[in-house]
Order: sequence, then C-alpha cells, then structure tokens
Amino acid sequence: MFESLTNQLSAAFRSMTGRGRLTESNVREGLELVRKALLEADASVEVAKQFVETVERKFLGTEVSRALNPTQQILSIVNSELVALMGPVDSSIPVKEPFTTIMLCGLQGSGKTTTCGKLGKMLLASGRKPMFVAADLQRPAAIDQLEILGGQLGVPVFVDRESKNPVDVCRRALKEAKEKNVDVVVLDTAGRLHVDDELMAQLNEIERKVQPDQVYFVVDAMTGQDAVNSATAFNNALELDGVILTKLDGDARGGAALSVKAITGVPIKFIGVGETLEALEEFHPERMASRMLGMGDVMTLIEQVQSKFDEKELARQQAQMEKGVFTLDDFRKQMSQASRLGSMSKIMGLIPGMGRLSGLLGELNVDPDKEMRKIGGVIDSMTLEERRRPDIIDGRRKKRIAAGAGVDVSRVNELLDMHKRMASMVKSFSSQNPLERMRTIQQMTNEASSNPFGMGPAKKGSTGKRLTAKEREAQRKRLEKIRRDKKRKKK
Repeated sequence: MFESLTNQLSAAFRSMTGRGRLTESNVREGLELVRKALLEADASVEVAKQFVETVERKFLGTEVSRALNPTQQILSIVNSELVALMGPVDSSIPVKEPFTTIMLCGLQGSGKTTTCGKLGKMLLASGRKPMFVAADLQRPAAIDQLEILGGQLGVPVFVDRESKNPVDVCRRALKEAKEKNVDVVVLDTAGRLHVDDELMAQLNEIERKVQPDQVYFVVDAMTGQDAVNSATAFNNALELDGVILTKLDGDARGGAALSVKAITGVPIKFIGVGETLEALEEFHPERMASRMLGMGDVMTLIEQVQSKFDEKELARQQAQMEKGVFTLDDFRKQMSQASRLGSMSKIMGLIPGMGRLSGLLGELNVDPDKEMRKIGGVIDSMTLEERRRPDIIDGRRKKRIAAGAGVDVSRVNELLDMHKRMASMVKSFSSQNPLERMRTIQQMTNEASSNPFGMGPAKKGSTGKRLTAKEREAQRKRLEKIRRDKKRKKK
C-alpha cells in the first residue's frame, strides 16, 4: 500500500539527512521533492501546493520544538499535516430508532455490492442486526451477488425482481425491516460506468423519498484523481456523509486518500484492504499517515491479531513465554497464525521500520511469503523431539532435514539461528513484569518510528557503532552483487 508515495517521501527526507542545520534553501529543496512526491502519487495540484506551503511556514516559524534535530522536525510536521489533510474522521455509524438507513452509491465496478457485504460483516461483529436491500435493478447479477453475500453472513436480503422502480423497492424494504427487527438497513443502489444525469436523477429520488440517515460513496482508490472527481460530482448531487475507498491494498500511489477530504470536504470513513468480507477497516488518518511515512501501523496490527487469533492459543503462548519456553512448534504456530493476517509483505508494512525492508526484498526479487513457506517446510521435516529440543540437531540431522525439505543445509542453519534469537528474546521478555514488557515494546516502536527511512549513518546491529564510509560502501557493493546475481538467475 502506497509503496510509490512512501519511496518518494523517503528520498525527499534522505535528501535532508546529514545536515547539521537546515537553512531555508535546504528546506525548500527538500519540500520541493515532497511536493513532487505528492503529485506523482496523483494528489491534487492545489492540495500538494497548499500542503508544502503549510509545512514550510510551520518549520520556519516558531511552532517547532528545537529539542528535535532538523530532519525530525520536518518529519514531525509532515506527519501532523498529513493527519490534518485526511481528517478528522468519525467512523461510527449513528444509532437511530427504529433503525439506521445507509445508502451506498458509486460507479459501476467500484466494488459497491462487495462493500455492502463487508459492511454487513463489520456491523455483525459490532453486535448490530443489518439487512441488505437489492436496489440495483440495472444489473440482475448484482441482486444475485447480494443474495449470496447475505446467505454467507446470515443477513436478510430484500429482493423484488418484478419491480422496475428502485424507490418503491427501498420503501417496501423499510417496512419489512420493522417486521424483521433489524437495526441497520443498507441500500445497494445502481451504478453506471460514468457519471450521468440519469444516474444522478435516480439516486436523488431515492435520497429525497427514502431519506437515508447516511449516504456513503464507494469508489476505487486505484483510479486516483478520477476518484476525487467522481466523489465531487456525487457530493454535489447527494450531500455525502462519507467515502469508502475500495482496493486500497493495491494502491501504490495514495492520491485518492490524500485528496478526497481536502477537495470534497467529505471524510473517508472506511477502507477496503482485500477481497475477503473481513477486509474492511475503519479509516484512521493518523494510522494512514504513519503508513505513508513508512512508520508502520501497530494499532491496526494489534486489532487484527485480537480479532483473528484464537484467544485460548494466545493464552497458551503467553503462559509459555512467561516460562521462557519457545519451541520450534511454537514458532511454526506463530507463522501459521501470522498468515491469517494476510501476506507477509502486508504485515511487514504495519510494523515500524519493516516497510523499507519489505521494499528492499522486493528489489532483490525475494518473496517474503515464499520464504516463510520454505521455513515451514524445514520445520515439517523435523521430528517431534527435534522441534521441542532444537539443540540436539547436529550436522547429520541437518543434512536429513534439508533433504526432506528440498533445501540446502544453510537454510536449516538460518532457521535454527532465527529461532535461537527469538527464543532469547522470549526468555528476556519472560523475566520482565508486564509493565516493563510494554515499555520494551514501546521503546522498540519509538526507535523505529523516529528513523523510518534509515536516516543518518547506518548502525551495526551487534555493537551499535556507526558504520564507517568504507563499511557503508562495502555494504552497498554486497547489495549490488545480490541484485546482479538475482538478475543472472532470472535470465
């Protein structure tokens, strides 16, 4: 998500790295790169111009704390202005008696009907009782799709295949909603391939006669500036209460997320981040800004873990951690659980400091998910005793395990080394009380967040000493060699 924007912003901040003091000229040069990054992300020209002017004014003014270094100051202001640009947002759905009515509208192909199902799933998870209304009478397939989604979720769907009038369908649906004792009615209205007078007239009539409590515009985030333009047109006609950006997980630019609120005044309330019914999230500007700046999104990761992981298994693992026990079976289970959160690249993007590593792996043609599957294969080739007691794995056992997994012995050594480091971390955590443990995690997060792009000279992981210019050059050459070797193998 937003790989292109993050990389461009990374280059802009790195251009200002290493300066003891930032002059007005330095700041303007760096912010010009930020402006270009926003434009290449397909943000509005006016939005990019105003954004950069605001950041420059605040940095050169008296609002900035001098306790930070110059680059941190710029980063802090950019982060706060990104949050202001995309927010504020209230993702709650109002409660109204006898029920709340939500109208979904949008262009054809934006994922409106699928979003209806995702919204229903979210409402069910929050204890609400939704009902879907098939008000898209232009596409019979949309009605079929909505019935299938309703069946999967156990949500009632109001359908009238004989009617040609969506207003009548919506009115009768609201009467039935009272009888079914539901508390949220979601109207799935028709779309078109483009904005036209006929579509707007139909939606206007539904809004005027049905009077929904909330009107949400569903739009494909990958259409960039077109998403903003269509949101503007719909808002002028319907007075939208919110925008739902779909396919945000495939959006490398982020222009729609950056510009929708600033241009239309309508907040983004929810975002679609995948194809499954669970892949709808509340929109949090501060979390999105953090992702754009490569600082991860720990809160979203925690929420996903809490919602998708088995509580009993988490409790068991916690008990194991407190004993300082971490077997290869535990490692295998954690890998399996992590896969439920989505691709490894997606997970890495949520962890502070890991988004850049994910990008580097991509440059080297390394697939993190494929690598994790190989690790799983190595563990599966071990005996139960070897998984419990990895210290008994000698050279002879390593050869057998490698042959069983179809990998080199070096892969087995890498896995054992990784497990040893993680086991050491678990043991260290087990000796801390919960408060100390939280402080350790917070410190790790803060360190990664304060240096999201690896700003400043690199540090050796083992000693913490800064690398010399010669060592940095050697490190660069090693990465170049890996890239060349990858390219030769592909040929």
